[in-house]
Amino acid sequence: MIEVSGLGKTVDNGGEPLTILQDISFSVMPGETVAIVGASGSGKSTLLGLLAGLDSPTVGEVRLDDVSLNSLDEDQRAKLRGRLLGFVFQSFQLLPSLNALENVMLPLELAGLSRSTVAASDWLGRVGLSHRLKHYPKHLSGGEQQRVALARAFAPNPQLVLADEPTGNLDASTGQQVIDLMFDLNARQGTTLLLVTHDEAIAARCGRVLRIQSGRLAG
Repeated sequence: MIEVSGLGKTVDNGGEPLTILQDISFSVMPGETVAIVGASGSGKSTLLGLLAGLDSPTVGEVRLDDVSLNSLDEDQRAKLRGRLLGFVFQSFQLLPSLNALENVMLPLELAGLSRSTVAASDWLGRVGLSHRLKHYPKHLSGGEQQRVALARAFAPNPQLVLADEPTGNLDASTGQQVIDLMFDLNARQGTTLLLVTHDEAIAARCGRVLRIQSGRLAG
């Protein structure tokens, strides 16, 4: 599902090169659950952006479903993301002008799927929000917003879900509920899950843990 070879990312830091990632290589098989763990500033979120094709590496290659992201232009990468990927962000990233139902419908409609209203309603029911369909993000708690985000990520039946600190903006109790739900949905769908976290307890629930230290894979 994912193959990363010799990946590196360097940016300009006031005229001086700053290396964020260096010589990253690993693969993820379909159906695996993998955690990427590292301290703040270690490069794990940058890595996630490169895996999604939201940013381009300085060196190296990312292949998703045996397609090299280096060979695609921006529009082609967007189409690949729409076909393969679901996303869960720390800051939820719900569209404030859309209610919960519309937020979940959006990726379904972009994928050209029929009966998007029915499917989105069903998914919001699965995450326990049947009573919040018409509520806008500003009227939802943080935990409810992340549940909407989970429904939005899994509704198009992606092959791969990328999650970036999904409990980072939630209290411990709510975060635990969201993580339980995410792993349950992932198991039911048979999705490949790549999870960025600094929480060792969450990482331990994954089948494999990759550790990043100062922009390199450790061990």
